[in-house]
Amino acid sequence: MKTIKTLGGITLLLGSMCFLNSCKPKSTENVVSGDAAEKVYVAPGKHDEFYNFVSGGFNGQMGVYGLPSGRLLKVVPIFSVNPENGYGYSEETKPMLETSHGFIPWDDQHHLEISQTNGEVDGRWIFANANNTPRIARIDLNTFKTVEVLELPNSAGNHSSPFITENTEYVVAGTRFSVPTDDVNGDVPINSFKENFKGVISFVKVDPKTGEMNLAFQIEAPGVNFDLSHAGKGKSHGWFFFSCYNSEQANTLLEVNASQNDKDFIMALNWKKAEEYIKAGKGRKVKTSYAHNKWNEETHSGSSKMEQEVTMLSTKDLKDLCYFMPTPKSPHGCDIDPTGEYIVGSGKLAALVPVHSFTKMLKAIENKDFAGEYDGIPILKYESTLHGEVQKPGLGPLHTEFDNEGHAYTSFFVSSEVVKWDVKTLKVLDRQPTYYSVGHLMIPGGDSKKPFGKYLVAYNKITKDRFLPTGPELAQSAQLYDISGDKMKLLLDFPTFGEPHYAQALPASMIEGKQVKFYDISKNKHPYVTKGESESRVVREGNKVHVYMTSIRSHFAPDNIEGIKVGDEVYFHVTNLEQDWDVPHGFAIKGAENAELLIMPGETCTLKWIPKKAGMWPMYCTDFCSALHQEMQGYVRVSPAGSSTPLVYSLNNKADNAQSPVKQGTTK
Repeated sequence: MKTIKTLGGITLLLGSMCFLNSCKPKSTENVVSGDAAEKVYVAPGKHDEFYNFVSGGFNGQMGVYGLPSGRLLKVVPIFSVNPENGYGYSEETKPMLETSHGFIPWDDQHHLEISQTNGEVDGRWIFANANNTPRIARIDLNTFKTVEVLELPNSAGNHSSPFITENTEYVVAGTRFSVPTDDVNGDVPINSFKENFKGVISFVKVDPKTGEMNLAFQIEAPGVNFDLSHAGKGKSHGWFFFSCYNSEQANTLLEVNASQNDKDFIMALNWKKAEEYIKAGKGRKVKTSYAHNKWNEETHSGSSKMEQEVTMLSTKDLKDLCYFMPTPKSPHGCDIDPTGEYIVGSGKLAALVPVHSFTKMLKAIENKDFAGEYDGIPILKYESTLHGEVQKPGLGPLHTEFDNEGHAYTSFFVSSEVVKWDVKTLKVLDRQPTYYSVGHLMIPGGDSKKPFGKYLVAYNKITKDRFLPTGPELAQSAQLYDISGDKMKLLLDFPTFGEPHYAQALPASMIEGKQVKFYDISKNKHPYVTKGESESRVVREGNKVHVYMTSIRSHFAPDNIEGIKVGDEVYFHVTNLEQDWDVPHGFAIKGAENAELLIMPGETCTLKWIPKKAGMWPMYCTDFCSALHQEMQGYVRVSPAGSSTPLVYSLNNKADNAQSPVKQGTTK
């Protein structure tokens, strides 16, 4: 074995050239089993066994894939505008993207977490993080819609989130970038990092019945980078664990200056103790501003409210709130096994995988077996908390998931492989190559008390030759492995939207029968709903024009509108009258600067349009709804500003003014 020292004193153990070459896959013939196609085949008309929810990374959305087929089922917009269905473009959904910085139509979505009951996934909601402008979203798994978005103050780089406690009591978020908190002057020299920068952890309370989120409290911690986290479970319920790097508190050239120390930390935080301190009034009130956005299914509309205050606890003042467990080296993943006993740290620059013991950690705390303090937080001795180290597992360990038989599976970015090992004995049992440079990996239920096992999906950062080339930008590669036997077997490659990070999956049977198929129009409480063609109309209020419109196979009512003037604010409130599953209607008008609407059966959506010049403007249905879809169209006549053209609307308006489903009407 050769010892190589790199910048910053990092020590990596690398094997011989033969070992290194074996880490780079040469072909698929030796790893793809002969029955792979049979195992992933889902016959026409049949459904996949699992829903796989995959983070969208820099597209700000969530991809929903079926397993084992790898088929893309749906793209759910969360933090990014989506012209496919008008999310972020319709007047109803615009409030969902409001922040204290204004309307933010994009974010970097890294991690997902399905709600849990007693440590087991329950299929009610899935939570998503926004990394760039810190936010947490909740998606309803009955409708696959984003129903709530909560901004996080005092934070930057909301990477270490949105991980949950075992009964979804809290969604927890750590900050990647330490910054001055919102109640102090942030206009300070960057090189005053150690004095002025803090890492803030947010605890978001979740209502057990409605799922509604509220920022319960925050914890002010030292200015390090919180990378990833997971809640304790079972015996460790009541604790939360965070991987931390940059214990050097560097503020420039972190690849060198944040890699000086042999060990960084996993921080263990006693959130039950934090609750006690909050109840006892130990926190300080921090004045700030953050958006809380909610979706109302009755009105089919979103709303945004600015909150102004949060309660903050300080780890420096409360010595028994947090403890540091030294962990080599620049740890990334922080994963808890199904029993809650073992805490796995994955040091990106370590040549081993350290596994801490929760039982040993408690004993070390009780015995005050400390190696000193870091910014007021006690540091436990490495040997006192260590269960053991997985030796020579691979290069560049990142993330670990678990099956239901006591095995762990860790991704290795540098050596491009997934390695299976025994949690208790720490012995490596199997390794399989990935194609290429795997980041996150996912086992259905793999971070819960009850993993479902059977499959593992590797989410790779590099595609190279896996798919047809598409210029310099390539799709990311996901790879499905069968883990039901002693050895992992590669079954399938499938492309994903980039860049996928963490993912979650659950059995389709858990939520398939609970899917909302259409909205009961009799319960539609949208303020501009039109529940029948006889109610459709056009109303002018100064320079604002409200079009109460219906859509049904295969026409709009009204479909001819005259008397709109240049500069008017025209609001098309379109209600889909259908009450049958899978019959959405679209709506678009020439020259609109936003997007189409996609209106589900029984739903009302609003498109705002400001015509800029006189003329004739066609409108039409964008979603193929029937054999006469092409006939589902209409016209809007726009006259110059100040013209005397009367406001007239009609459907089936003939020259002789014959009666029609909607009579000709005029509203001044």
